[in-house]
Amino acid sequence: MQLGVFRDPASVAVVGASENRSKWGYWLASGALAGAHRRRVELVNRRGGVVCGRRCAPGLSDVDEAPELVALRVPAAQVPAVVSEGLSLGVKGFLGITAGVPEEPALAAKIRAGGARLVGANSLGIVDTATDLRLAWGSFTPGPLAIVSQSGQVGSELALLGARHGLGISRFVSLGNASDVTATELLADLADHPSTKVIAVYLENFANGPALLDALRGLGKPTLLLTVGGSAASTRLARTHTGSLTSPLEVVDAACRAAGVARVSTPAELIDVARAVLATSPPRGGRVAIIGDSGGQCGIAADVAHTHGLLVPHFTQDIGVTLEARHNPVDLAGAGEQDLANYAEITEAVLRSDDVDAAVLTGYFGRYGLDIPAIAEREVAVAQRIGQLAGRGKPVLVHSMGPDSPAADALWAAGVPTYDRIEPALQALRGIAALGRPAEPPLPHQTRPIGVLPDGYWETRQVLFDVAFPRGLVVRRREDLDQARKLTAPYVLKAGWLAHKSDAGGVRTGLSTADELLDAFDKMSARLGPGEYVVEEQDTRPNTVEILVGARRDPDFGPLIVVGAGGTETELHHDVAIELAPVSHATAREMLDRLRCAMLLHGWRGRPPVDIDGLAALVHRVSLLVAASPLVGELELNPVRVGPDGPLAVDALIIPVSRQEARRA
Repeated sequence: MQLGVFRDPASVAVVGASENRSKWGYWLASGALAGAHRRRVELVNRRGGVVCGRRCAPGLSDVDEAPELVALRVPAAQVPAVVSEGLSLGVKGFLGITAGVPEEPALAAKIRAGGARLVGANSLGIVDTATDLRLAWGSFTPGPLAIVSQSGQVGSELALLGARHGLGISRFVSLGNASDVTATELLADLADHPSTKVIAVYLENFANGPALLDALRGLGKPTLLLTVGGSAASTRLARTHTGSLTSPLEVVDAACRAAGVARVSTPAELIDVARAVLATSPPRGGRVAIIGDSGGQCGIAADVAHTHGLLVPHFTQDIGVTLEARHNPVDLAGAGEQDLANYAEITEAVLRSDDVDAAVLTGYFGRYGLDIPAIAEREVAVAQRIGQLAGRGKPVLVHSMGPDSPAADALWAAGVPTYDRIEPALQALRGIAALGRPAEPPLPHQTRPIGVLPDGYWETRQVLFDVAFPRGLVVRRREDLDQARKLTAPYVLKAGWLAHKSDAGGVRTGLSTADELLDAFDKMSARLGPGEYVVEEQDTRPNTVEILVGARRDPDFGPLIVVGAGGTETELHHDVAIELAPVSHATAREMLDRLRCAMLLHGWRGRPPVDIDGLAALVHRVSLLVAASPLVGELELNPVRVGPDGPLAVDALIIPVSRQEARRA
């Protein structure tokens, strides 16, 4: 069923209307009547009476014609009866404001079965300023921002912060308990909402994440996500390193990258980014030039940029000015004060450089005209020139000590977002940069799935048909070691059934002779007991780097692929990159480059670079495999030893979804 009844209903009834301005019933009634020129409005109060100058009916059955949408603000115990009455009349939508409704899931199911839908219960209301629908507490200024919020108060804060900065609301929906209508449905409903230009979403959980991602991808509008800790995916899944290394917010960030959404940390940051989205275009990347007339402010800005994941690169070529041309940040060192035109000239010079994607001015520009009125018009003219430069494909943002000046107003009008502190300026740049990054389209799962899950390391080797392992064999008895003569020393001996072999003393390396291998087997089997042991040729290639390649199935978003610094000290380094699976070869390459240990892959202190393309191809194949194999809960290759001649996995583990879910319960 379409959600038009919550966007532009032909008629509305408020059940529980009140003349008391301190009660919800008053705000719902007065808000509904504000749209009475567009739709029929009925007020219902079991005592009758007059509310907002309109006579109330004692019940829904007493109105002349059944309303399409009913706002419920009666005591919780009375809600089921009102719903039954409304369904019998043919009501198509219910807005549940009341909290604590008894057996709410069953009531929501009854509403759906009756051909209607429910927003809420425990909602703070809905607003559509384009259709004059206002069923919420408070007042809302029309504008381009749509808010879909799991918390009514957070949604209200976003609306108030936006209004404070002249950013009005197109739609406002408080999900409440979301017993029926979901955030996914409401977001999809915004795709063809013409007055919505930017979307703010506050969510506390991400049930049915794939459907949510599909809705976000289909919006075609910049979307900003605010959350408080992410998905139900948790770090409790510590059977593998992969499970213990990924945090809920890292999973949400991966989902945001997949959907082309920018995640923000606070309501204020969301509004700052939204204002920038509406004022300017996103950069092609996160490389920024810092410009200021104070070395101290330039240095602070560079540090804040680094904190927010933005790069402040050196200029590789002379930018054509005399002020230490290859230095970034660019300190005007008083030249801006001497001639305001220098701000525009330096900005133009740095934007010509191929080394940066955006510029940020920090400091006094915007305040000169407040202190010296005689140059106010000159400062406005320079601001307008900076705006013309920003319109050439690279955005310019400004931190100004005079954020309310005519020059600051001129910057905003020219498409240059201007803030009173450096933090929101750079947060806004980070946000629009995230929105400017192209989302990778979903990849088809073009691989043979794992149908029967393995038990132990040797079987795991067999099902991972696209992964290279050392030559090896299985031994269960002392006599089986005679077959090891087919392998080349040195040998590695492993207890194949153990998940963390090193922790339990279930691995021996550097066994250079058959006698050493035999002695190691005798001691290990005496200590660990009978089982499936594996003998492999030890990888002795020089100049290798140990990398973790893992995957797991998130309960909300599905399969994830993880890469990181590998080996027995993986958790100590906590150097990982994560994306939703599957990923392309190019994204796998980008993930590897995000690691702190990436410099080892590219060659370190004279060592040759390893085969990064071969490693990225392995990551790509593993991501396809886990995405196509719904029985796989976790998969880990750790370590993968990668050298100049390619990657070789020397340990592997697969955990079924059933065991993963049992640990999560």
